[in-house]
Parts: sequence; C-alpha cells; structure tokens
Amino acid sequence: MTHFWGSFLVVLFACCLAGCSWLGSGGTNDNANTQEQAQTELSDPSATLEEGIRLLENGETEAAIEILNRAVELDPDLADAYFQLGIAYSLIEFRDQLAAVESVEPITENTDEKSSPKDKKSNSQIAFEKAVDAYKKRTDANKEDHVAFFNLGRSYAKLDQDVSAANALRQAVRLNPEDTDYQTELGSILIKLARYQEAVAALNKALELDPENLMAEDLLEKAEAGRKRVSFTVLPKDPSKPDEADDNTNTSPTPTDPAIKTDKPPPPPPPPAKPKPQPTNSPANKPKP
Repeated sequence: MTHFWGSFLVVLFACCLAGCSWLGSGGTNDNANTQEQAQTELSDPSATLEEGIRLLENGETEAAIEILNRAVELDPDLADAYFQLGIAYSLIEFRDQLAAVESVEPITENTDEKSSPKDKKSNSQIAFEKAVDAYKKRTDANKEDHVAFFNLGRSYAKLDQDVSAANALRQAVRLNPEDTDYQTELGSILIKLARYQEAVAALNKALELDPENLMAEDLLEKAEAGRKRVSFTVLPKDPSKPDEADDNTNTSPTPTDPAIKTDKPPPPPPPPAKPKPQPTNSPANKPKP
C-alpha cells in the first residue's frame, strides 16, 4: 500500500512538472507572438505613424518622436509623419524654453555665441519644411487632393509663411468648401495678414457649417474688430507726394503761371502807338522835281 501511494505521488509530481512546462511554453509563445506583431507594425509606415500619433496624444512626446522618426525612415515621403514630428518637436522646444526662463542659474558673461548660431534651424522647423516638400509632391500629383492642400497650408503657417499658407488653404476651401475646419484655418491666417473682410466671410461660413465651433466664433470677433479698426484708420501720407494743405498755404498764384487759373482775366494789351505826323517842310514831303 505504501508502495502504491509512493508511485502515485511520483506520477502526480511528474504531471505537475509537465503541466508547468506546458504553461510556461504557452506564455513564451504568447510573448513571442506579441513581439513579432510589434515588429510587423513598426515595419509598416502607416501603422507606425498611427502609433506615433497615439503616443503623442497620450503625452508621451519623446516616445512619439522616436516612433515618428521610424515612420519617415520607412517612408521618406510620409508627409503626415513629418507634420506630427514638427508638432512633437515644438512641444519639446517650448518645454525647454519654459525651463530656461524659470531657471535661477546665473548667466555667465563670457557666452560663446558661436555655440548657438542664430541661423541654426530647430528640429521643428526642419520637420515642417520636410512636411511642406512632401505635401507639395502630393498636390503636384493630384490637384484635387484638398486634404493635402489643407495640411500644406498648416505646415506653411507653422513656418510663419503666411502668404503661402493662405494660398494653400484657399485651394483647400475651393475644393471642399463644406469643411468647417478648412474655413476656420483660412480665417485664422487671413487675420494674421490683416485681410479682415475675407476672414469674416470664411469664419461666418465655418459657423454656418458648425454653430458649435468655438474657435471660429472667437476668431470672428477678432476679424470684425480688425475690420472696424481699419475702417476708422487714416492711411499714412506718402512722403513722396506734396501735402494738399501745404499747397493751399503757398504764395498766391501769378497770372504768368500757365498751369494756374485766376479769378480775374488778365488785363487787355495796350493799343498800338500811332505814328507821329512829319512836318510839311521836311525834305521827305517835298515833291520830286
């Protein structure tokens, strides 16, 4: 009997080991499948872009930058990835600027200006410039791609190229006038260009399409205020042109000036002088013999 229970315990222990081994093998397979799936996603540009956007929306900016850089490595013409990279880098640069302002460390007098040249481009600027190039390729290939024109305008706006931004956004609105975001973005850039009348029209259209568009409502107030301000503003005088007030204060015009008319007509010329009569006894009046 003791031998029987001993054999049973041995068999049970062996089964437990086999079961644990099977469970461990199953877990390893699951992890391997997950890693393989992640590697597959990172090899697909669109899936990698979506993952980068997800990380960016969740506030994981550094991780998003790494994934978005991976996306543009997979597809150098992926314009949306460059645009999202520009957004991510802008957030990092803004954070660093705030940290520099709040820093209490003293600034050394001997600052090496060569270490940070003024003409050095930021990472966000480089990313937005690449986004512009990639979106222009799309618009050149398809003149009806209103999404590409819209994002092209947004990329130009991030680079402070407002005129180019307005032109691209106008094209997006022309192709798809029923998009409230297009109208709002166009109105925003037109305000920067002081094109208030056109901005009011675009923003009114945006609110017509979406009455809950709070951004368009706020921008519309600014555009209307700018339009009123311009209508009451006196245009500056052109220094190359004479002032009308100065012309009126000049000396009185003279009749000899042919370009100026006077109220009184010029006096008539004096009558011609009559010839004096010669004496009768003058030699000139004597008859000839």
